[in-house]
Amino acid sequence: MSISDQRRKRKRIGKFSDWSLLAQFFSVRSLILCFSFLSFLCFISTTIPLNSSGFHPVLVVSSLPLLSSWSSRTVELDEDFGGVFLPLEIENRVVFPDYVLLLVSGRRDDVIVEKSAGGGLECVYYAKTVNREKRNAEFSVQKALYFDEYDEFRSIARCPLPSVNESAEVKLRWASQKTGISRENGNGLLLGNATVNSWDNVVYSATLDGNSVVVFVKGLSFRPDRVSDPSPLTCHFEWEDRGRNEKSVIVTKAITAAQEVVRCSLPESRHGSAEGIRVTIGAAHSFHPRSHNPVVLPSVARISKLRRRKRTEKKYELCVCTMVWNQASAVREWVMYHAWLGVERWFIYDNNSDDGSDEVISELDLENYNISRHVWPWIKTQEAGFSHCALRAKEECKWISFMDVDEYFYFPHSSPYTGRNSLQGLLSKFSSSSRSIAEIRTSCHSFGPSGLSSLPAKGVTVGYTCRLLSPERHKSIVRSDALDPTLLNVVHHFHIKKGYRYLNLPENIALINHYKYQVWEVFRLKFHRRVATYVADWQENQNEGSRDRAPGLGTEAIEPPDWPHKFCEVWDTRLRDLVMANLTDHSTGLLPWEMQQSFLTQVQKR
Repeated sequence: MSISDQRRKRKRIGKFSDWSLLAQFFSVRSLILCFSFLSFLCFISTTIPLNSSGFHPVLVVSSLPLLSSWSSRTVELDEDFGGVFLPLEIENRVVFPDYVLLLVSGRRDDVIVEKSAGGGLECVYYAKTVNREKRNAEFSVQKALYFDEYDEFRSIARCPLPSVNESAEVKLRWASQKTGISRENGNGLLLGNATVNSWDNVVYSATLDGNSVVVFVKGLSFRPDRVSDPSPLTCHFEWEDRGRNEKSVIVTKAITAAQEVVRCSLPESRHGSAEGIRVTIGAAHSFHPRSHNPVVLPSVARISKLRRRKRTEKKYELCVCTMVWNQASAVREWVMYHAWLGVERWFIYDNNSDDGSDEVISELDLENYNISRHVWPWIKTQEAGFSHCALRAKEECKWISFMDVDEYFYFPHSSPYTGRNSLQGLLSKFSSSSRSIAEIRTSCHSFGPSGLSSLPAKGVTVGYTCRLLSPERHKSIVRSDALDPTLLNVVHHFHIKKGYRYLNLPENIALINHYKYQVWEVFRLKFHRRVATYVADWQENQNEGSRDRAPGLGTEAIEPPDWPHKFCEVWDTRLRDLVMANLTDHSTGLLPWEMQQSFLTQVQKR
């Protein structure tokens, strides 16, 4: 049985420990489900013929000349997918270095699809020189790489890059559709606009923040860690006025600008009704390196509203934002440990993971860790993603920590804050006693492989115990109501409003153990791509002496012969000792994250 099968089985089981009660539960549940399904069939049989030829949902493709040059046409979809008809259309495409991203109207959770299998979809490619009338016979097909929900309105699909002779105007069809493709009747093809956007020049996301809109954009020549002059920028809003059957366009001025984030006023006529409308950025030539004239950037952004997951009487004291790529094996230990320290709410931005991270996050949420996953398909945008997360979290949280899943807060024995909920207790003190402190900075110690050649069985906190002598840069926790309106941040450090100050915690009070240089099996994944915007990828020959890189490693993912013993100057077992003393289950000798693996093993045996 595969790990994913085990996880799905575990989700069905929940937390039942009595197996006889479990069998009785599922028997009753199965009867109820069967009765409901038969009732549903009886109902729809009186209204809709149960065959694919009896029902033809129509796909109406939008027209949006200002923002994305959409072509307007109506296409029938006469192929069903596993008996479920999908009202989908391709809204737009963005070409990345490794794949083509398709934004598709409709959400994945409205239909039955397997994300890892590309949602049962295939990507269809045409030669650049093929006449459109001949496309029925001249095309190639590859399996879609991935399919997932994205926002309130759309899902995303990832397709392999086309060959050099093929157009990036990739289309989708159901894998079950093996016949030719006709441009007009569809035959299972999901059609839409023909626009293809380049990732280095596109407006990619937008969200409401009160009566303003925060827009995320690639292609403006803003300097990192600097507030920019917003006066040459404008926001262009477009929507369909159904009452008059025409499009409305309103332009407002930018209020702030920094890095990839621009804030604009929301048109007064759209206060309270801005969700789903399209927005792009207008820029003077000085802000756009490819033009000597004012430009309106291409856009795939629709305004979303970041709703609170659950209404509570008061805000959570401490929340965490992070961004992950293929960190399924690391998330559970990281969440469980920091929950013990007092973290109450988790926002995990998933940056194109395909290793089952979504299943691990879902399991943790079912175990009441109050954790949510947010699909963030935009590569090398960690700073923008953290800005987006700050907007999402500020309505629920007093304090927000921005950190990676290989970073662990730790309170030494000399600290007055030790034990369960110690981090939450520290922040509660600052909330009540010092309103001027809005950011708490903590020094990081970078740990090496500690002599290991394989993954530590009991987790990183126990397995890695040798580090570099001197601490590196700090990481911060910020007050949500003190964030600067620009949302400017660099490497987990946010700018705060004037009138507030930050506090550097002494190392005898708090530290962060950064398990940066793990066993080679884990570390080599960093060569795929770094998530930060302004940090060079490991394989690039840039800033090789920077603290952001592994000293002496170079640009190729080739394991040095002495890797297990690198980055080891001081043996430090303090966090290991604390974890073993406080989190070990006395009856089994296992740590919480080990007990989960033990449970999966028992399920597999049964």
